Amino acid sequence: QHHDARIGEARLLEALLRQKLGAFAERSFNELMPAMRFCHNWHLEALAYHLEEVAAGRCRRLLITLPPRSLKSLYASIAFPAWLLGRDPHRRIVCVSSAADLAVAHANSFRSLVNAPWYRALFPGMRIDPRKDTETEVRTSVGGYRLTTTVGGSLTGRGGSIIIIDDPMKAADAHSEAT
Repeated sequence: QHHDARIGEARLLEALLRQKLGAFAERSFNELMPAMRFCHNWHLEALAYHLEEVAAGRCRRLLITLPPRSLKSLYASIAFPAWLLGRDPHRRIVCVSSAADLAVAHANSFRSLVNAPWYRALFPGMRIDPRKDTETEVRTSVGGYRLTTTVGGSLTGRGGSIIIIDDPMKAADAHSEAT
């Protein structure tokens, strides 16, 4: 009976991770930053709720304004695309950032996440197409993708069902009237 209870708890956790972005993002944090401690806070619940509204199509534009180190990028640019593609590997997601190194870092974290054994078990229908697995584009085996570019970078002929713009401006340019 104890074994059956543990199996039931594991299935419940898997269902929670598939259905609730907040739980999935917390698990993603633990995967990507195992040496750090996740500190739950109300703003993370609010962030996950609003991103779930975007996923459901009930929110078409979402502006997230939180201070640095609030887990915005983990939630919006890494965990959210992984969760979306796990649930629907046909989705087309474009992630934009001001700096190429930041955009690539997020793409690499996303790639690490979707290649983790627990993710692959959780979302068996989401697989990366080995023919299109680069620092700027990860395509799924069924034609969905997470495309990475920079502000001012080329998206000619490309588009997405969801476009995420993460840190569109360098901190040094934030007080520039012209920028």
